[in-house]
Amino acid sequence: MESFLEELAGYILGILIASVSLFFYLRGKRKKSRSNIEKIEKAKEMGIYEPVSLHPVVNESICIGSAACVMACPEKDIIAIVHGKASAVNTSRCVGHGACFHACPVQAISLYIGTEKRGVELPHMSEEFETNVPGLYIAGELGGMGLIKNAVEQGKQAVEYFMKKYPGKNKAQCDLLIIGAGPAGIAASLKAKEKGLSFITLEQDTLGGTVYSFPRQKLVMTNPMDLPLHGKVKLYETSKDELITLWKEVLEKNQITVNELEKVESVERKPDHFEIKSSKATYTSRGIIMAIGRRGTPRKIGCAGEVSPKVYYRLLEPELIKNQKILVVGGGDSAIENAMMLADEGNEVHLSYRSEAFSRLKPKNSEKINQYIAARKIIPLFSTTVTEITEKKVTLKGTDNPELITEIENDLVYVYIGGELPTQFLEKAGIHITKRFGEPILFHKEK
Repeated sequence: MESFLEELAGYILGILIASVSLFFYLRGKRKKSRSNIEKIEKAKEMGIYEPVSLHPVVNESICIGSAACVMACPEKDIIAIVHGKASAVNTSRCVGHGACFHACPVQAISLYIGTEKRGVELPHMSEEFETNVPGLYIAGELGGMGLIKNAVEQGKQAVEYFMKKYPGKNKAQCDLLIIGAGPAGIAASLKAKEKGLSFITLEQDTLGGTVYSFPRQKLVMTNPMDLPLHGKVKLYETSKDELITLWKEVLEKNQITVNELEKVESVERKPDHFEIKSSKATYTSRGIIMAIGRRGTPRKIGCAGEVSPKVYYRLLEPELIKNQKILVVGGGDSAIENAMMLADEGNEVHLSYRSEAFSRLKPKNSEKINQYIAARKIIPLFSTTVTEITEKKVTLKGTDNPELITEIENDLVYVYIGGELPTQFLEKAGIHITKRFGEPILFHKEK
């Protein structure tokens, strides 16, 4: 009898311990859910809840709440667990890694472009990245896939899809003409070389494309990528210069030349080939891979004096600019990062932003810019727009109160207010442009 009572007592104690553990576990889960709900509400309040472009959408009927997506996201705080299910939090900060998509054990996550309210203009493309113009493919940022690793994958795949659909040769000058030497264009060039295709690669700027326009010190966050003719590249955190140096070495090793500072002006489809006119020559090609950026040309302010030589749209050598009176225009990550680098060089930096507060900034940038403002290293001019730029001054007016005029002494102006989609160029080539409102896009699952 005594043995039975001891066993019963042990059994009851075990149940009590399990119950207490379960109670604290569930309480912790509820507390975490409440915390994540507060994050969502704060994100909505700050204007960083709505996605800007590529972003994850969770199917709650499939989600098992494993949190694999939360742990996999390099940006953090994009997805959180609420009431046992994954939920989007700061989707405007999502940069389209796709890590959450690949990490989900039950495929409950899809990647969407645009929302029901906010559309994103994209060229029409098939699942094989071919546009409505036969033989003309798009890879990388222009197609909505801006992350380096994803752009590299698309560049490689576009070449393979072209070879499969358009085998053989004709009298054209080359098999492929690749427009753009950013991540997608470089990968396409390497893949074309690997496959024995004849090709020409043109870049309107310099090697690296959009990546080259990053400020020198800016870190490029990326996942491991597989470069043709080179192999696996594991660069989780690196500078722009290191990344471009790697690309140069790989291209030189494989005797691939990129025609830099050569802008494509027109693309015309002929019966069995393309005719491409650039700023330097005319080419013929069986196929084309467009690997150009979405922004095409920088968006202008639209004010008097904007064509002044003191106005710039990118910052390449911040360490050479010192003791200047500088105005940075914009409120996104690029504007913030450039403003802080210029301030670090001892410049007097004003920052003009049309809204009353910053939104959609990366967490680190949000924290740092507030520190710079508090230390008076950067002087913010919220709710302002530039109306005139002269040799020694800049004039601004209030966005809510146009009668409120501010004049500041100025030596240099840097503008970071986005860019214009090269719609006219694309449509002239025959490519259809459509606005996507919350549609899933193709994203191959990693093996």
